[in-house]
Amino acid sequence: MITATKEFLTHLDQLCEERKAAIRAAADTVTVTGTTYYVSNDGDDTADGLTPETPWQTLSRVSDAELSYGDCIRFKRGDLFRGQVKTKPGVTYAAYGEGEKPRFYGWDKSLCDPALWEPYDEARRIWRLTEPILDCGTIVFNGGETHSRKLIPSYIGGRFVCREDESRLFDVATDMTRDLDMVCFYDERLTEIPTRGESFPIPVIDGESYGELYLRCDGGNPAEVFSEIEALPRRRIFVLACNPDVTVDNLCIKYTGDHAIAGGGQCLKGLTVTNCELGWIGGSIQHYYGTDPNYPEGGRGTVTRYGNAIEIYGGCDGYRVENCYIYQVYDAGITHQISTNGGFYALKNIRYAHNLMERCVYSIEYFLEKNGGDEASYMENCEICHNILRFSGFGWGQQRHNVSTPAHIKGWSYENTARDFSVHHNLFDRAAYRMLHTVARDPESCPTLYGNTYVQTLGGMLGQYGGNRETEPPVIPFDGDTERVLTEEWGEREPTVYGVE
Repeated sequence: MITATKEFLTHLDQLCEERKAAIRAAADTVTVTGTTYYVSNDGDDTADGLTPETPWQTLSRVSDAELSYGDCIRFKRGDLFRGQVKTKPGVTYAAYGEGEKPRFYGWDKSLCDPALWEPYDEARRIWRLTEPILDCGTIVFNGGETHSRKLIPSYIGGRFVCREDESRLFDVATDMTRDLDMVCFYDERLTEIPTRGESFPIPVIDGESYGELYLRCDGGNPAEVFSEIEALPRRRIFVLACNPDVTVDNLCIKYTGDHAIAGGGQCLKGLTVTNCELGWIGGSIQHYYGTDPNYPEGGRGTVTRYGNAIEIYGGCDGYRVENCYIYQVYDAGITHQISTNGGFYALKNIRYAHNLMERCVYSIEYFLEKNGGDEASYMENCEICHNILRFSGFGWGQQRHNVSTPAHIKGWSYENTARDFSVHHNLFDRAAYRMLHTVARDPESCPTLYGNTYVQTLGGMLGQYGGNRETEPPVIPFDGDTERVLTEEWGEREPTVYGVE
């Protein structure tokens, strides 16, 4: 083991800043075979969109456009677009012009307008947003200088109650105890979907659930305290659905409580995401369901939060994420995953390479849970290489109940049947919990490891690796024995190991 000196860690910081700058300055190199359309803040949706001088203006115009395989939508650099893009099969979404990447934010407007906030409880410095909003993962201030702590009451018996004491109603005035605490309320529509053997009314949380938002701000009207305020609403920014052969290149996608780019189905083919910046993703409520398994001693209703930067849920064939900068994600920076529920799914030809990821709960996540009788599903030809993955479990996503789950590579402990799966030449730089959680039913399904660099605090965790058909592999500490464990027990070829004191 090599001691990680102050000089080495400074060099590492510089290396990451250079990688970040290079990704942000990436050139526009995508080629297209079809028609190119242009979009600008100064455009007109009634224009033809065929030249930089006659661009469209809005994302709704882009979503509604009749497009063909090989077409390209180019967004003007330096512009800011708000809302959602519904992609089309075979279409490329890219940039044009000079300057910073075009930006895509989830909510309709900035919240940095004093008129958007009204006093709710002046004595306790609590403010109410004057307009309805979708459930928010958090609120980000001044471009990431600070953010809110999202409070999430449970919903039981037609009431919002405190998660730690379901006999007590949640009270905005007394339960928002910290500066920048926030809470969202919505219960206009209810459902009784049975889950875990129970059936009782719960709110329907979806893209139409516009409710109330409260924020404690000790300094006064939030828009007078901060120069930038962005909400992370429950709205997916790039909607793939099952559309094949979509390419997203050189865009900056930020501030959503949902996924930034996501799709799925039986087999989503040909997704390519390159040269993009994605940050401040996730944290919205996915659903209220049944009894919370994390509180088995009581009847508290589950409140599940979610949100990945780039996700395929289902089968896939040809999934590539390269040269992207991804940070501050509630769940995973990049993921392919599925619980099969008796269906058949193949997840194959996947490559995550040359990305920089910082402060995600899971830098890269994958799982294949073969439940409901399925035995045939598999992963094949998966390569995770030449990435820099930093500070897993140190970002804002740690405002979660399951605080011990983070990892740089998170495969959980499902069947994860795989062949030709490699994790090589990555730099894993510090993790709050496991660095790797790569477990499968059969050890031969675990990824082949070689050429990786591990930088971790001494006394922290290396993680878990191996088969769990008979018993779960142990969680290995990061200590003087780490290099031996990697080479002799995990089969890693030529690892480099740095210990941080």
